[in-house]
Amino acid sequence: MYAIETLKDERTLVLRLIDGDEEAFCELYAAYKNRLIYFAMRFLKSRDYAEDVFQDAFTVIWQGRRFINPDTSFSSYLYTIVRNRILNQLRNLEKEENLRDYILSQAVDYSDDTRQHILANDLRNLISSAMHQLTDRQREIFEMSREEQMSHREIAEALGISVNTVQEHISSSLRILRSYLKKYVVTYADLVLLLICLRF
Repeated sequence: MYAIETLKDERTLVLRLIDGDEEAFCELYAAYKNRLIYFAMRFLKSRDYAEDVFQDAFTVIWQGRRFINPDTSFSSYLYTIVRNRILNQLRNLEKEENLRDYILSQAVDYSDDTRQHILANDLRNLISSAMHQLTDRQREIFEMSREEQMSHREIAEALGISVNTVQEHISSSLRILRSYLKKYVVTYADLVLLLICLRF
């Protein structure tokens, strides 16, 4: 429905785009949307990532419209932008994958009780900051459970509280820690939380 029938038609739209014509921008956007998302999905294997790349590319087009050369291929120019955004996205995904692998490797270290493999300073500080989001009572119960390996009943007897209260404190602590960690490690907050639990 939105296909551009001839190069002449496209050039007309590009000239209007350069002049700031929003309708021309929308027509070009609609004409290229499906094919560019499909193109990006071939590399990113995710429609969400592909749509992000497409949206980002057209943001660049609109913001830099005054610098577009109407005498060159708009299609080639657009595909070049999309290709560069795909490469950037792949690099970002690789960094996230490396971070995940690093966190998992640290979790494995702790689960094997090889405590000589201490967390890197930034990760250790993040965990420490997360633990300080808990109240004194929450932290005490959480550490008794994780560090001292005490059962909920043993903690309840030691502190003179009910087992249900112990369970509520631990559940609340986990929610607080997860919420705090998501501010800093959005994608892998649960993995860092796992690392905290293995730490104690």
